[in-house]
Amino acid sequence: MTKNVVITGANRGIGLAMATQFKQQGCHVFALCRRTSSALDALGVSVIESVDVATEQGISVMENALANVNIDVLVCNAGILRDEQLTNLNLTTIREQFEVNAIAPLRVVEALQNQINEGGKVAMITSRMGSIADNGSGGRYGYRMSKAALNAASVSLAHDLAPRNIAVGIYHPGYVQTDMVNHGGDISADVSATRIVGLVNELTMAQTGGFKHSNGETLPW
Repeated sequence: MTKNVVITGANRGIGLAMATQFKQQGCHVFALCRRTSSALDALGVSVIESVDVATEQGISVMENALANVNIDVLVCNAGILRDEQLTNLNLTTIREQFEVNAIAPLRVVEALQNQINEGGKVAMITSRMGSIADNGSGGRYGYRMSKAALNAASVSLAHDLAPRNIAVGIYHPGYVQTDMVNHGGDISADVSATRIVGLVNELTMAQTGGFKHSNGETLPW
């Protein structure tokens, strides 16, 4: 039976690479994005545009487009990175990152929760920069704080979705060569996506709520 996979932020980078991976595995992929890309259009998946997950309108577009879809895998991938330092504490960008990186994924799951099949899976694409124990350099206040908040929300989701046998995986993709980091990473989006998709496929209820690097390493909180 063909699996239905929903991915946010799927027009480029890791999201596009995951859409490609799931498509190659025979899944029916619903690729959500604000604006599509030529690469996404060429993939032959169901593209749903105008989905800005940080807005009421974007959530409404998503709900209407997926109203009759039973979801096997939901991947909350959309995110943004800004750079604040203590000497340049931009509260506007800090709030923006909380909206997109922490609140929006929770809204997406809340909106689609009744459409996720029993035994389904939710994958949260977070960052090891959300780890308090792993913070050895400071800075990046909005990104670190928003990803820590996403991690906390994801653990709560793991508990709340457990009665329906829905497992939640919390994944750091690695330092990936994407537009977000001006392609300065040390692994490609394809490598990261292959790793994450593999972890999602292997995810069980025994692992729900775990925080992992895409290479399989368990990360500290």
